[in-house]
Formats: sequence, structure tokens, C-alpha cells
Amino acid sequence: MKVVIISKNKLIISIGALILMLLVFSYCGKDNINTFLIESPNEPIRNGDPKSNKMAITCNVDWGNEVLSKLLDILEEKNVKITFFITGRWASNNPDLLKLIYAKEHEIGNHAYSHKMHSKINAQQNYDEIYKTEEIIKNILGIDLKYFAPPAGDFSNTTLEVANRLGYKTILWSIDTIDWREDSTAPVIINRVMKKPHQGAILLMHPKPATIEALPYIIDKIRKEGIEIGTVSDLLE
Repeated sequence: MKVVIISKNKLIISIGALILMLLVFSYCGKDNINTFLIESPNEPIRNGDPKSNKMAITCNVDWGNEVLSKLLDILEEKNVKITFFITGRWASNNPDLLKLIYAKEHEIGNHAYSHKMHSKINAQQNYDEIYKTEEIIKNILGIDLKYFAPPAGDFSNTTLEVANRLGYKTILWSIDTIDWREDSTAPVIINRVMKKPHQGAILLMHPKPATIEALPYIIDKIRKEGIEIGTVSDLLE
């Protein structure tokens, strides 16, 4: 009987400690990520429902100003809205271009501040990269962000924990144009995209000339499969 009483006391203490921890956590703001980290982060999202008739296109922007206007023109001509993941440093240097992208009704996501490899940096640095970008974009556009795409798709469990702590879903991809490579001509990009499953897919691209050349064909061919092309939110929600 004595052992049972001790066990109950320990249980009561444990429950009390858990409640206290949750109460403290609920009052933690965004001032410093070291306050608390979520112990079981969500896995990154690489695609939507593979049986869906939808797919998303994402465009990571840290450079490519010379072709962004042409990209926006193509998307407008094709009546396609996509998700642009923007770095903080690019947004800070190009507020008018960011406003133009948003004015065209495209979705804006967080691509961290300075395109660091997030698996190589600590929790506070992960936090600073993501939150600094959030603040810059919010100051320019007045919007809240809900999706985070780690640069180069590089992340660690710490990255996922921090992103979750800041209220983000981490987004990767199921189709990669690999358009940043020098050998990525328009035909090569088209082949990479068209040989992959498109139902529920997330397609990653960048503002590169070859990608802009390939994009109209890709959009038309995928639409002929009966698939709607849109933003990450269109795909997931």
C-alpha cells in the first residue's frame, strides 16, 4: 500500500509540472526561441493528396530580378497563381517587386533571410533567419505568413522545431526543375517535370531564363491532364 501512495504522489506532481509547463509555454512570445522548442515537430510537406486533381507551383526568390516581370506576365496570361518563397534580404532590397508579386494575387511564403543552410546553424540562428524575414515582409505587405521553405531544402529537426514554434508549415517539393544548374535548358527542364507524377505534386522552380521559356509548355501539358495548378494553400486546403 505504501508503494501505491508514493506512485500516486509522483503522478500528481508530474501532472502538476506538465500543467505548469503548458501554462508557461502559452505565455511565451516570439522574443527568443530558446524559451521553448516543440519536442515533436511536424514532418515537412513534400506534396498534397496523390489522388488529387490539383498541384502547386512554388518559386524560390533570392535573385532573378531580370526575368521576374516576364514570369509574372506568363502566369497572368495563363491565369495561374503560385506561391513565391521570398528571402528577407531580397524583400528588403526589392520592396516594389515584392508588392507587384503580391498585387498579382500570388501567395507569399518565407524563404529565410540570407539563404543559409539551416541544418548547419543552431536554434537561435534558425529563429533569427525565419523571424527576421517574417518581420520584413509583414512591414512591406502587412500580411502574416504561414509557409516556410528552407533554402536548398536543407533542414534539421531544430529547423522544423523552430518553424513550428513560429507557426509555419515547412514546405519542400516532389518535382524539382533543378533549373539552377548550368545544363538546365528548357527541354531538360520540361523533361524533368513531365516525367514525374503531377497529381498532388509540389513543383519547385526559380526565376531562371530557361524556366521561363519552359513554363508555358509545362502549364499547358499539365492542364491537359485535368489538373488544376495553383498555390500551396490551394493544394493543401
